[in-house]
Amino acid sequence: MRITLLCIGKTDDAHFAAAIEKFRLRLKHYITFNMVVIPDVKHTKHLSVDEQKAREAALLLKQFAPGDQVVLLDERGKEYRSVEFADYLNKLLITSVQHVVFVVGGPYGFDDAVYRRANGRISLSRMTFSHQMVRLFFVEQLYRAFSILRGEPYHHE
Repeated sequence: MRITLLCIGKTDDAHFAAAIEKFRLRLKHYITFNMVVIPDVKHTKHLSVDEQKAREAALLLKQFAPGDQVVLLDERGKEYRSVEFADYLNKLLITSVQHVVFVVGGPYGFDDAVYRRANGRISLSRMTFSHQMVRLFFVEQLYRAFSILRGEPYHHE
């Protein structure tokens, strides 16, 4: 199985970028992991929220292949404890899903077209975090999940 984290907009903070890279390198011992960053939509000052979300949707939808399992990181998604998230990933592995794409949307969330394409939604918390933080939290939880599945000592419960 391959996992991709698809994001709108780059990570500006060097500290976040370094921490994300640390976990990206750790993940390569478990799985093929890729992070794809789509540039922010340009000239948004004169766009409505719906127009901006529609433009982002067009960029996101181009990234998905027909067989991809698309999971949105969304505040209205299902919340998991770390062990439950590991079980979720294990089920995807067992069912022979070839490619899972986790998606971090733009500042206003996702357009309805992206919700329709998605196979599921996960919430990292009921709180709102910056998109840079979400990326870091997600890659850390992904690493934690695989260490749980391998019975390694990173996670303590």
